[in-house]
Amino acid sequence: MPAHEGHHRSYDAVIVGGGHNGLVAAAYLARAGRSVLVLERLGNTGGAAVSTRPFAGVDARLSRYSYLVSLLPKKIVRDLGLDFRIRTRNVSSYTPVERDGRPTGLLVGGGERRTREAFARLTGGEREYQAWQRFYDMTGRVAQRVFPTLTEPLPTRDELRLRVDDEEAWRVLFEEPIGAAVEDRFADDLVRGVVLTDALIGTFADAHDPSLKQNRCFLYHVIGGGTGAWDVPVGGMGALTDALATAARDAGAVLATGHEAVRIDTDGSAAEITYRTADGEGTVAARHVLVNASPQQLAVLTGDQPPTPAEGAQLKVNMLLKRLPRLRDSEVDPREAFSGTFHIAEGYEQLATAHAQAAAGRLPTAPPSEIYCHSLTDATILGPDLVEQGYQTLTLFGLHTPARLFDRDNDAVREELLKSTLAQLDAHLAEPLADCLATDADGRPCIEAKTPLDLERDLRLPGGNIFHRELSWPYAQEGTGRWGVETRHANVLLCGAGAVRGGGVSGVPGHNAAMAVLEEPGD
Repeated sequence: MPAHEGHHRSYDAVIVGGGHNGLVAAAYLARAGRSVLVLERLGNTGGAAVSTRPFAGVDARLSRYSYLVSLLPKKIVRDLGLDFRIRTRNVSSYTPVERDGRPTGLLVGGGERRTREAFARLTGGEREYQAWQRFYDMTGRVAQRVFPTLTEPLPTRDELRLRVDDEEAWRVLFEEPIGAAVEDRFADDLVRGVVLTDALIGTFADAHDPSLKQNRCFLYHVIGGGTGAWDVPVGGMGALTDALATAARDAGAVLATGHEAVRIDTDGSAAEITYRTADGEGTVAARHVLVNASPQQLAVLTGDQPPTPAEGAQLKVNMLLKRLPRLRDSEVDPREAFSGTFHIAEGYEQLATAHAQAAAGRLPTAPPSEIYCHSLTDATILGPDLVEQGYQTLTLFGLHTPARLFDRDNDAVREELLKSTLAQLDAHLAEPLADCLATDADGRPCIEAKTPLDLERDLRLPGGNIFHRELSWPYAQEGTGRWGVETRHANVLLCGAGAVRGGGVSGVPGHNAAMAVLEEPGD
């Protein structure tokens, strides 16, 4: 729509992209008295942090893309007065395995005694449990010291090292490939694999990759909230972005959906943004532009040379079940096993084999993945009839499936991968998962899968990378600027996941971009 019909011709800040980070920035700036316009190309705000009903005629509102919360600071929730809650999962994880011809597994959670007994049952002694406790005590101390810095100006490397104040932890997490620490501290292959998975979420890397991108991924997965806990958003992920949109609007921000920004012209002190709608093109002026999009899209908008995309490497599957499947390991209740993270084909050697096969251009023969059931912790995402009938959701996240594997035929490879991934799960079930799947109004199984190429198409994630680029260390490096959101254009900031300290559902880049604007002289 033309500017005069729905919004003004000039704003203090125009935010390109109405994902959660853009909404955080909009709410902070509007609450500070700035005039704010959010331009969102889709018909709704929320980006990848949305809840949708993907199955025809079924009242199940699923977190379609992003699905758990760890990195969102309570400070942002408090500052913006968000009507948003999370619930803690009672079980951290369950990992099934067959040992000596019998089904067994490792249940982490349900109290210290149960976890200790589960380790002893799997490994035959106390050693692995004690090593587990020592290792996660160490990461917990790091989390307490590093997490608060995410909403502060970027520390230098030396400043962060002093703040961590633990040379062993610094070496393990920041200097040596995480595989060295895993192999040094743990002996059991399954336990090693459970530890390593946090280094591989959306990150295609070997445990000993010299780039340490696996370490950066691991760090962000263990520091959230100062504890490393991954919690369930009540009402689904869309509840967060709905609350953020409400907070931004209530503070005076204008949210314009169906408005796609196509160009940013700036002289460093004033900018003009050209946008496109169904009715044509328009322009709006701004003092500051905050781009809640990938670094590649930022470059396209400003006419700069786009960086090389970082390759995504995940399979996301959403399912609705009539009931949870029974497990071959009869000593574990499926309601406990699926309420935490259910690891599949994620032994240490299995992960290494899967990486090697994918690096050679082949789909892993035993695709690793992990599953959890949102509805066990928060049934509000299901309609009352589904709850009464015992329906449950399952969310699956597959590892080591880089975008390159889907180039030859995305649809065919997706189906092949989904089939082999579910076969790995079925190997640990007492009944086929297919027998438990619900059907939609047209009689089709309630299951959908998204590859990196699907995410690139649907959400414009370059290479299908869920972090917009490879994750960064949470400290200043050459060219990162004071807040990690600065670009070469003085009044254009990057407030999306590709900013320093971006990635995950955190709101941190949005917060930091808003702080960078508000602390400018004269602002």
